[in-house]
Amino acid sequence: MIRPDLSLPLPENIEAAHFIGIGGSGMSGLARMFLARGIRVSGSDRADSPGLRQLEALGARVHVGHDAANLGDADTVIHTGAIWPENPEFVTAKERGLSVIHRSQALHWMIGGRPLVSVAGAHGKTTSTGMIVTALRALGADPSFVNGGVIAQLGVSSATGSDDLFVIEADESDGTFLLYDTSVALITNVDPDHLDHYGTDDAFVGAFARFAGDARDAVVISADDPGALRVAARLSHPHVRTFGVADAADVRVHDIRTDGGVGFTITADAASVSARLAIPGVHNAVNAAGAVAVLLTLGYELEPAVRAVEGFAGTARRFELHGTEHGVSVYDDYAHHPTEVAAALAAARTVIGDGRIIALHQPHTYSRTQQMAGEFAAVLEEYADHTVVLDVYGAREDPIPGVTGELVSAEFDDADHVHFVADWQEAAEYTAAVSRPGDFVITLGCGNVNLIIPQVLEALGRPSTTRAGE
Repeated sequence: MIRPDLSLPLPENIEAAHFIGIGGSGMSGLARMFLARGIRVSGSDRADSPGLRQLEALGARVHVGHDAANLGDADTVIHTGAIWPENPEFVTAKERGLSVIHRSQALHWMIGGRPLVSVAGAHGKTTSTGMIVTALRALGADPSFVNGGVIAQLGVSSATGSDDLFVIEADESDGTFLLYDTSVALITNVDPDHLDHYGTDDAFVGAFARFAGDARDAVVISADDPGALRVAARLSHPHVRTFGVADAADVRVHDIRTDGGVGFTITADAASVSARLAIPGVHNAVNAAGAVAVLLTLGYELEPAVRAVEGFAGTARRFELHGTEHGVSVYDDYAHHPTEVAAALAAARTVIGDGRIIALHQPHTYSRTQQMAGEFAAVLEEYADHTVVLDVYGAREDPIPGVTGELVSAEFDDADHVHFVADWQEAAEYTAAVSRPGDFVITLGCGNVNLIIPQVLEALGRPSTTRAGE
């Protein structure tokens, strides 16, 4: 893992940019914006993917695997924090004296001082960013945006708009959200996370307080989340608008109905508007209130703002249906923190009817698994009928001895409700074996757990007499 050095100067001009890790959702979206600006783009990733091929079709020069020769004639190299210091492209770029910057710095360069809405929070920021972007477009605006996931209506995670306004999902995981010159800051929640970077919960809260305090025009912040309340208590900002289910919220969501999708009423400034989202979950009703609060802050009226947010159709890897076999529906969700897992499974419960929820959980990072194994087990045991736990997706971290997915399964009170399987094919077949018509299988994790879905669907598609375990 490479910690970003935000003190590095940004280049005045970029003519040819090389992206190390170009296949990731954030990096590929940024690469698209560079291409749209007429900058030559190249990049590499450790594995091939449809995203690489799409960038290639747009004119990027892409490579599978990392090699110093991939740099070509690049004058600027853009990297994520997930690469290792020994990466040959990173090392060679430094040796050549090229401008080597973190992706957040490249995005800061791209924004270039334009009015900016930055969405931050431990959970919900991708959905909230998507809601704001699609709503603005429905209201006739055309903002530039960079999101952490593909927005369903638009089919992309980023685009260059004709307006001055920029909307981004700001990453708090490594502190880079403090880099941006934010106009309107939205904080969805401040649930303690990424303590491998921040060290303490207080430092995590302090970073959010600085992010909010530096916003030029306004802060929109949760009135419900305990961490957000701690941040709000530290603020002296003159323009703070709160949202949530709390009675004191400036933009209050209430009368929430979870029957299929989610219906609710939003009240602000003594006016109320009823709405319904196509996506399920109480947490998405709250996300909608936050998006509406941002739109009100930008000058829109309540009724059109609510109607615009109401049309949001979701983002990739957030409660995304991938297929149904023999009556078993298979979904994917990016949830990788206990709070997110609880929200995703609670949303699933509202749409599943008489079926059961079978969670296929991939723990993300060794440090989080070590710190939160018990919390993951508690929410999985409470909200899912059965859980299949895979091994840890290490991402940017080196393995920690003794830390595997079995740490999570061992924390279950009832061992009959969980099964740890390190081998993916065995996990897919086991998941199919315990499933029955009407059940709801959902993969959970922000690593590569979604790649097991074809194996699960294939196993489900076989006659039940041929499935493993039957």
